[in-house]
Amino acid sequence: MNQVDPAAYQPPLRWPSQLWRYAAVVLIGAVVWLAGVAEWQAQHAPLWFWLDLAGGLLALGLVTQRRRWPVAVAALTTAIAAVSFTAAGPAALAGVSLATRRRWPEIIGVGSLVLVQTTVVVFIDPTLRDDEWQIVLALSLLMMVTLFAVGMYIGSRRELLYTLRERARVAEAEQAGRVAQARIAERARIAREMHDVLAHRISMVAMHAGALAYRTNLPADDVRSAAEVIRDNAHLALTDLREVLGILRGAELDTADRPQPSWRDLPDLVNGARSAGMRVALTDELTPHGPPERMGRTAYRVVQEALTNAHKHAPDTMVSVTLRGESGDGIVIEARNPLRVGTTRQALPTSGLGLVGLSERAGLVGGTLSHRVSADEFVLTLALPWPT
Repeated sequence: MNQVDPAAYQPPLRWPSQLWRYAAVVLIGAVVWLAGVAEWQAQHAPLWFWLDLAGGLLALGLVTQRRRWPVAVAALTTAIAAVSFTAAGPAALAGVSLATRRRWPEIIGVGSLVLVQTTVVVFIDPTLRDDEWQIVLALSLLMMVTLFAVGMYIGSRRELLYTLRERARVAEAEQAGRVAQARIAERARIAREMHDVLAHRISMVAMHAGALAYRTNLPADDVRSAAEVIRDNAHLALTDLREVLGILRGAELDTADRPQPSWRDLPDLVNGARSAGMRVALTDELTPHGPPERMGRTAYRVVQEALTNAHKHAPDTMVSVTLRGESGDGIVIEARNPLRVGTTRQALPTSGLGLVGLSERAGLVGGTLSHRVSADEFVLTLALPWPT
């Protein structure tokens, strides 16, 4: 038995397809009848003549329902064709339609009935001579086998086309699912990038703005310097935000593909934090050529997040950042800052997503990120593999 339901791969027939099938059916029935017993019936058995025509019309009406009741229609038209020569065409079409289902029990059952019907027709045909019935019977059986073979071929091709269409549909659905997953992953990556970049920029702006708000007696040069830092970081934050929104909208921006910061940009990051008033000590014990690009980018983001967290939670403390390691042994990045004791300044809002995003980023390169509180210090540690 086929795994695919035959009703699934039977194509709908439009009126041109139906028209030529019924025309062929009528032509076959007319040829069989007129070339055989029509004249004899008209002369010797007028009642049989009209019953033959009525049987052909009945079989023609039944064959229109062959898709709905394939076995019943094939059996009834075959039975009618045993006494009605004009029903030969509808019976042939019903047999071919049944064979397209490619179900052997149905084909064998109807085929046996066709064998009986052919035998009956041969013996009741008054126009056959005694030496012709064997030839007519053999040709009728050969025709029956040919029709069933054609029907099975048509059904096999229909099932093949149906299977190919289903595979194409499933492939398109899977491709759409993969595209949707890729979009979600890309949006998550963009969100992590936005947090890593914008959180640092905005924290610098907030710190300098807070300094200007609390220190009303700053010299003009210091006020100008703080305002420049606020302006520069706000401009960079807006630029980064515009790039991210452009990517989310699908815009093609020239700046969207600019190089990402890496290990070589750490001194600029630390100097920017120092110019914002933070106290940062950077100890870089890595080799002069530094780690691979992907690892260096991860190291940069971790240091950036460590400085941002220190500014949010302990802005008046000393942040110590140490990078050590070499090829074959891996990289260890450690950022320490004392816990802040008491404050009157309003704390900056936190999202709690920074460390989560960094953990995911570290996992992508085979590393691990951990953080702990040790001896009144907050310690952030990143371990990355550095293959030889």
